[in-house]
Amino acid sequence: MTTALAAPDAPVGVEWTALGCLVRLVVTQPGDLDVAREILIDELAAIDRACSRFRSDSELASLDMSAGGPVRVSPLLAEAVAAALYAAELTDGEVDPTVGSAMQAVGYDRDFRFVMPDGPAIEIVRRPVPGWRQIDLDLASGTLKIPAGVQLDLGATAKAFTADRAARRIGHAIRAGGVLVGLGGDIATAGQAPPGGWNVRVQDITGPVDGAAPGPVETIALHAGGIATSSTAARRWIRGGQVLHHILDPRSGVPVASCWRTVTVASSTCLDANIASTASVVRGGSAPAWLAARGSAARLVATDGTITRTPGWPPEDLR
Repeated sequence: MTTALAAPDAPVGVEWTALGCLVRLVVTQPGDLDVAREILIDELAAIDRACSRFRSDSELASLDMSAGGPVRVSPLLAEAVAAALYAAELTDGEVDPTVGSAMQAVGYDRDFRFVMPDGPAIEIVRRPVPGWRQIDLDLASGTLKIPAGVQLDLGATAKAFTADRAARRIGHAIRAGGVLVGLGGDIATAGQAPPGGWNVRVQDITGPVDGAAPGPVETIALHAGGIATSSTAARRWIRGGQVLHHILDPRSGVPVASCWRTVTVASSTCLDANIASTASVVRGGSAPAWLAARGSAARLVATDGTITRTPGWPPEDLR
């Protein structure tokens, strides 16, 4: 996930690392930065406690489904699972949260900071993931039912969901001005954008706004909504000489061999943008037509660096 914010003229911002990614917070009114930071830190901690696949004490990791019946979960975990199921339904399973076991099998079995960049060969078995339709979530009662042996991984949608949620909460708290929340390549905005919009640098791999960017780079003005980038160039590791990455094809349970190394989409929310960008990597060659039919403003970078843009890119005001 690989969109970076370009240095703005007037807004003020701060960067740190959380959830295994670069966090970028920018506000148009300098006096709002402290309260915005407190809210974002709180949101990041809450989503980590609820949804982390790498914390043994997270709510998701601690779910006891042994009885086979529905389990009551927190409102936050329920909302995060609902977002993942929404993504699966919207993409006909191309973005599927039941990839947890498959993700572990290909070597992404811990916080990415601790995944060995190179290692011996591992046996990778191609098989479809269990499938999102097996997950039973009742938002009204706050209960979740997962079949035995099915492991959820909310990583495909959780950061975008959190970026939207945090931006909305900060926007309500500051009342005036605007805010941008960036979690890796997932960016959400709320409130009034600065004059000319938020300057967003679109690139293959997320990095500090003042750093050199590898690969093709483009800077756009985002006036509202969200933008997300999915990339096979990030979160990569090697096992037995085979390059693996974190975007799996649910139909095979292995890293997708896509013609796209990076897809960036702008939408009314960061979650919708992220869903479309990830599904496009999985979908492959038919992605531009699919995105155009959806009216999605998108920029796709092929493995050879060739850039394809859908109608509407760069995005106009999404309000």
